[in-house]
Amino acid sequence: MSKAVLDKGLLDFLKTLTLLCVEDEEDIRFIYGAIFKNLVKEVLFAKDGKEGFNKYKSNNIDMIITDQQMPKMTGIEMVSKIRKKDQDTPIILITAFNNPELLTKALNLNINSFVQKPIRHNEVIYAIEKVTKILIANKYLKDKDEYQSYQENLGFAKELNILRNDYYYQMMDSDGISFIDFLYNPIDVMSGDAYSARRIDEHSTFYLIVDGMGKGISASLTAMIMTSYINHLFDKMVALDSFDLDFLVGEAIAFIKPILLEEEALALDFVVIDNQKNKLHYAKFAMPVLLMLNIDDEIIRLKSNNPPLSKYQPNFRTSSVDINHVTKFLIYTDGIVENATICEDRPYSDFIEEDFKNSFTRQELKDNFLTKIVDQEDDITFIFINKIDETKVDIAKKKFESKLSVIEEEAGLWYEEIWSNITSDTKISYQAGLVFTELMMNAHEHGNLGINKHEKHSLLHDDVYFDTLLEREKECDKYITVTISKIMYKENTYIITHIEDEGVGFDTQTLSEIFRNSHTFNGRGVFVSRKNSLGIYYNKKGNAVLYMNKL
Repeated sequence: MSKAVLDKGLLDFLKTLTLLCVEDEEDIRFIYGAIFKNLVKEVLFAKDGKEGFNKYKSNNIDMIITDQQMPKMTGIEMVSKIRKKDQDTPIILITAFNNPELLTKALNLNINSFVQKPIRHNEVIYAIEKVTKILIANKYLKDKDEYQSYQENLGFAKELNILRNDYYYQMMDSDGISFIDFLYNPIDVMSGDAYSARRIDEHSTFYLIVDGMGKGISASLTAMIMTSYINHLFDKMVALDSFDLDFLVGEAIAFIKPILLEEEALALDFVVIDNQKNKLHYAKFAMPVLLMLNIDDEIIRLKSNNPPLSKYQPNFRTSSVDINHVTKFLIYTDGIVENATICEDRPYSDFIEEDFKNSFTRQELKDNFLTKIVDQEDDITFIFINKIDETKVDIAKKKFESKLSVIEEEAGLWYEEIWSNITSDTKISYQAGLVFTELMMNAHEHGNLGINKHEKHSLLHDDVYFDTLLEREKECDKYITVTISKIMYKENTYIITHIEDEGVGFDTQTLSEIFRNSHTFNGRGVFVSRKNSLGIYYNKKGNAVLYMNKL
């Protein structure tokens, strides 16, 4: 009979559900058993409200049918306890309709259906059909939202994989120290901006910024397709030791032109910085001016030398400039300069040059921007490069044995004393000390002792981590060298701490997992270090790191 009144879709769905029947009368429980035996996946029974609530807590219940009048705890009392944490599980109440106050309580508790005593088979089936449809509707909406969120997350993860950054938390130290920092802040999941930073060789770096002129999926797809192809072509050229900017630009244009729509255009920056020859080579397609700052504190502006890249691009031009006296660079999309500010709605383009000039780090430039706007209006991408070696002065240096006791006591006290002579600001000293402790431990355990993240996780799980450290360091004759330097910029003082171990190093690209999943324990050291400094930068090998604090 039950199958006759329920369609196949409902029947199939019911076969996946667990039903809790709360009823004190044995003969009614028997009737429920007969009705639901072949209708749902599983039926659980309880003899009163208290037992019903306990079974609800200890099982995955999809729907509940309960009597009202029961010993120990009534149906309404049980539902009230359930609803304190669960507003969604459908509940059918079996009761007489002679108590208006009871019905009001039931409705306030979001009881989904009622069956009048004495119970009738068809009425029970009708109530089950009603609440099953509620479950299906909720599941559809939930699954739809979850699916959309899942797809958006997948799409953004794919975008992040397309963006290639060979300098992820790295400094460039072959021709002096350069910090290479990035800000990629899309306003939507599907971004029209993309960037890459690729190492050509020890002295030269290729930078790419793509801005799909428009919004939505089309602009995002174009930007990502273009970036993906350029990275693919770059990898092949570098593998053959044959990088050529003109060839790269020409091939990229030939590739994207057939893909572009009639009215579609791209803004791009192709930039190569050669620190050995002190040259910057570029092909700029309708991008904002590239800003540079020289040693005389003068702004140099590189304007675009090409129109927007379109389906009808006839040719292109590359240019070169001398950067022998340049200390800072800023490459960016128009999202940042076109943003309105709180200053009489003037665009940020009115302020970017001064903020660039006064910012020593990416974070300071970002903060300057955020203090001048109300809301971000478009995708924002910029690459901030700063050469620091010419202004750096060493103020302390010491070599420490790679021993846990030395790191925790001798090194910590030495570092604390250095900072006590630098500043009386206890907050900054504490933050610097926190970073020092974390990165010294990383240099010891991961660097000199060679414990990788998987082994560390296993050792922690087995509660033998510190015992293993102490055992391994008995055979370790390696050292950790710490150098503390000072840089004066404008009217500000920056303290740089450089920590180098004698281990084999690591690939800094693995840090991307840590910063995307900051809740995990492994990698806590670099996560804490980034939060308590102006930035952490590893060398290419991964066995040296420096970080900055601003006084």
